[in-house]
Amino acid sequence: MGQTEDNKAVVRRFIEEFVNEGDESVADELLAPEYVRYDPDAPGGVQEAAEFKAMISMLQQAFPDGEVHVEEMISEGDLVVFRARESGTHEGEFMGHEPTGETFEITGLAMHRVEDGVIKETWANWDMLGMLQQLGIVPMPDELTEMGE
Repeated sequence: MGQTEDNKAVVRRFIEEFVNEGDESVADELLAPEYVRYDPDAPGGVQEAAEFKAMISMLQQAFPDGEVHVEEMISEGDLVVFRARESGTHEGEFMGHEPTGETFEITGLAMHRVEDGVIKETWANWDMLGMLQQLGIVPMPDELTEMGE
């Protein structure tokens, strides 16, 4: 299959079985012990494996139908990059906000460093502001304008 395809398979399995289905044993298997995730939306911009797993668990409780749909994946050397859509329905508490029943669909990009079959590092950017706006937690810019009138 080749290293490039093997690395893609690791990332695809990580998204499908852990992020989408919530199987923490897959995260334990596929994340290196020294795993680090860089994300501007994370506290301090960095997460270790335990913090990332806790975040995914929180998202799964808030959005039980939440799912990441990978639209395109590219691999070169030890790096795997994908662009994706994430969608879900706000059915549980999220960041202190009671469920709204609203749905969201946002885009995201992530790059993973895969070595020896495990993910060592991730750089991720998701449209969290768009998500909060679609859920009605953060006002849309046109709503801000109307409020100022």
